[in-house]
Amino acid sequence: MSIHSAPDRCDLLIRGGHVIDGTGAKSFAGDVAVTADRIDAVGDLQNTHAEEVIDARGHVVAPGFIDVHTHDDHLLLTNPEVTPKLSQGVTTVVVGNCGVSLAPWSADRPPPPPMDLIGSEQAYRFPTFESYRLALEQKPAAINAAPLVGHSTLRCSTMDNLDRPARHEEIENMRAQLRSSLQAGAIGFSTGLAYAPNRAATPDEVAALAGELQEFSGIYATHMRDEGDQLFSALEESFVTARRAGCPVVLSHHKCASPKMWGRSAESLARIDAAAEQQLIGLDVYPYTAGSTILMEDHIEASKRIMVTWSTTVPEARGRDLADLAVDWDCSLVEAMRRLQPGGGIYFMMEDDDVERILTHPKSMIGSDGLPHDEHPHPRLWGTFPRVLGHYARERQLFTLEQALHKMTGLSAKTFHLADRGVLQASAFADIVVFDPDLIADRGTFEEPEQTAAGIHTVLVNGTIAWQRGIGTGSRTGRILKNPKTT
Repeated sequence: MSIHSAPDRCDLLIRGGHVIDGTGAKSFAGDVAVTADRIDAVGDLQNTHAEEVIDARGHVVAPGFIDVHTHDDHLLLTNPEVTPKLSQGVTTVVVGNCGVSLAPWSADRPPPPPMDLIGSEQAYRFPTFESYRLALEQKPAAINAAPLVGHSTLRCSTMDNLDRPARHEEIENMRAQLRSSLQAGAIGFSTGLAYAPNRAATPDEVAALAGELQEFSGIYATHMRDEGDQLFSALEESFVTARRAGCPVVLSHHKCASPKMWGRSAESLARIDAAAEQQLIGLDVYPYTAGSTILMEDHIEASKRIMVTWSTTVPEARGRDLADLAVDWDCSLVEAMRRLQPGGGIYFMMEDDDVERILTHPKSMIGSDGLPHDEHPHPRLWGTFPRVLGHYARERQLFTLEQALHKMTGLSAKTFHLADRGVLQASAFADIVVFDPDLIADRGTFEEPEQTAAGIHTVLVNGTIAWQRGIGTGSRTGRILKNPKTT
């Protein structure tokens, strides 16, 4: 517990809560004073008075959750409340993951899969990263956003044929676009090497682009080339690429996603630990044994079950299992999937033991990887953070509440260089969530995914109440969080 010159008065006082500050330190009973967009003091503030007081007795007071892996790029503009995230206590989202970002987009073609995961062709209207950032600043959302630039986006805007490695002049063009984006505030660069627009990129191409990050203290986040049978070679490629580029790497949604890899997360995590002795490595994970993305035939064999999330050709298939559709149509799973294209699916392709082992790893952060534009989304979109705190911390007791919160606040802010975020400390930004530790839980299911979480009392973003007792306030105090060396 610490008090930083306890003020006589403040704008807002959160009184009598159980404070967990996001650093991993032990909790304590205390108050949090807020003035404007910053925290004044944390501790015993019984002599402090405020214009507004929130009674937090029986509740945890914690930093707002940071969702380090999202695809909310367009949702920030179309639903400025960003309801699926704000309602579960998220105050900051990292967008532009898996090589897919809305900007910079100057291609003269419709966005190919998986670009359509974050919006239709009309959404891709930002020729520069700066134009996207300005759009967000002119129409602020209720939560903060920290944008990455996607490699697939750069390739689509630069290359006439995505099924080959980039030529030298194309790499230089992409480097220039990435550098301009970093100068305009992007926090880093992402790849989606498992996806068609990115798959033909060589390690040399990726390293050349990631080399632009060092000057800007940027982050390289990668959806690796493989998370199934070739998991270990994909890990090694990621480590080598980041070392060559001289930048930190974050391994997106780490998993063991094929029968041959089930149970081998201990080995994958050991390889990450060994590499981390030489370089900066982070990883994120979502708390479910199913993933979700576009319909991909190469996921069929590795999946125990596939549920359709959307289909342009058969829209009524959303929410149904691929196997049931194949029976109805008297065809194979592959043929059924081809009939549904383009579309999306939920893939049950992981084991509980692996998910739990990755969740408990000290380097793992929490990321939802939710897809807000799916017609029948994976429940992780609405429930990731309450699920970690309710199911895995309270019920499964995989870790303490302090450890769980560190994975979604302080560790995330440190890894992504989000200054003065992710902690409850004097002078930090007042991104705060108040929740009931006995009630917090995800309520969405795979059958009924769009359900707000239980137990969230109040959410503040930059000192303003954005969500309280089950409803948004209409606040729009979110900001664009830029890299530390934006010019």
